[in-house]
Amino acid sequence: MEREISIRLPVKPDLPCFKRVAAYVRVSSLKDAMLQSLSNQVSYYNDFIQHHAGWQFVGVYVDEGFTGTKDVRPEFQRLLADSKAGKIDMVVTKSTTRFARNTVTMLETVRMLKEFDVDVFFEKENIHSMSGDGELMLTILASFAQEESRSVSENCKWRLQEKMKQGELVGLRGMYGYTIGKNSVTIQPDQAQTVRRIFHAYISGQSSVEIARRLVADEIPSLLGGVWTAKRVREILKNEKYTGNALLQKTYISDYLTKRKIVNHGKLPRYFVAQAHEAIIDQDTFDKVQKMLTDSSKRNQPAKPVNARYAFTGKIVCGNCGK
Repeated sequence: MEREISIRLPVKPDLPCFKRVAAYVRVSSLKDAMLQSLSNQVSYYNDFIQHHAGWQFVGVYVDEGFTGTKDVRPEFQRLLADSKAGKIDMVVTKSTTRFARNTVTMLETVRMLKEFDVDVFFEKENIHSMSGDGELMLTILASFAQEESRSVSENCKWRLQEKMKQGELVGLRGMYGYTIGKNSVTIQPDQAQTVRRIFHAYISGQSSVEIARRLVADEIPSLLGGVWTAKRVREILKNEKYTGNALLQKTYISDYLTKRKIVNHGKLPRYFVAQAHEAIIDQDTFDKVQKMLTDSSKRNQPAKPVNARYAFTGKIVCGNCGK
């Protein structure tokens, strides 16, 4: 009888393959109601992922107080980095508006994640980005979300401008020398004394650099506990609010997508509110400092422009600012 020889390979049991799932949660405001909603969402996704068969919980990425029209959200960026590193197979989020309100950002992000085989599941819309019609539906929904964001932005601008017309101190917060309440602006005595010291020191002939150096030497804390600088000193010297008056809309948001703040040189009306709150510096002292700052700026300007290249360089002068 002829022998038969066969090879028998060891049979390995199939190990369960889990899909690594993370959640992304965002709120655009740090108000108490929003933070409560944020806490509820984090708890919900913890339970939702961990109790789903075949899913392995990776974590919940949370951005607090960041708008969906911007790409600078730190946890959102960490989520993308972990996806690229192969740590995530699927991202679950509440809706397209929580993920991004910018259509371009939405599509670019979804396409980038597709390259790394990462699916995004939008729970409210019941859309998977890896599905056949996923990108088409996301394009439509993201466009609606972006338009909604534009509408909300325009409404907010209108509301703020109406408040400015009524003399309300819109957007005033974190001002050295004052304690800012919801409907009140009160003097903070210790900081107010430092503000008076800065003005009087500048009038006596000290430069902003020297004033900052002496404040640091005397261990006087700044508003947020940082180091005093010449720039910070000049900001205080130029701020009309220390006279009790307020010039509103000195800056504005140029675009609802980028949220970039622009100095208002006349594109939008500015509103001057006299005696808006209690003064720290009298008007005569403030005016004297402004003249000294202007004179100092003129003295420090070069007599001739650097790298003069054109026939009219340095010969045409602005009638408003003198530059």
